[in-house]
Amino acid sequence: MKTADPLISSIGVKMVNGTKKKPKARKSKDKSASSFILHPSSLPLVLVLMGSKSDWDVMCNADQTLSNFGVPHECRVISAHRSPGLAAEAAQGAEERGIKIIIAAAGGAAHLAGVIAAHTVLPVLGVPMKSDALNGLDSLLSTVQMPAGIPVGTLAIGKAGATNAALFAIAILALARPELGEKLKAFRHDQEKKIMETVLD
Repeated sequence: MKTADPLISSIGVKMVNGTKKKPKARKSKDKSASSFILHPSSLPLVLVLMGSKSDWDVMCNADQTLSNFGVPHECRVISAHRSPGLAAEAAQGAEERGIKIIIAAAGGAAHLAGVIAAHTVLPVLGVPMKSDALNGLDSLLSTVQMPAGIPVGTLAIGKAGATNAALFAIAILALARPELGEKLKAFRHDQEKKIMETVLD
């Protein structure tokens, strides 16, 4: 039986329970989501997905924000194009595993959030990644322009979007978890305090 320590696989799974851990690459055969044994205390509430490992430099901000609030979550690398079966499996099995919200980040065609949303009724928050070709505008448009009937909440491009996606997820969770609501209020108060204490040289 696995312990509650963060779990990392060849497909980039990272389990956290309010503790920041950086993933380490490991070479082995791909495993499906069903191959993981999760300790009950580590069952995630938020699933953070990204289209490629290169997105981690940005999505680590969502990971850190969720960790700061003590929200158990799981980070994974899943491509809507290169591993469509795995994307569908992750989305379809999320609710059964106790996931409440999914954050999906991708660049370019950026279909990850839309594909995930098509396979689940859980709230899906999309984070467009900056791209070399169009500086992230392509990612933004392909994420935000979902057809009526399959909603995706779209955040800003890059770091701000990753951070706000986590805060948005926490706000949703706080509707049923008052302790998270109190943490959010404290967070907002701290932000206001920093502004009030700002001194111009």
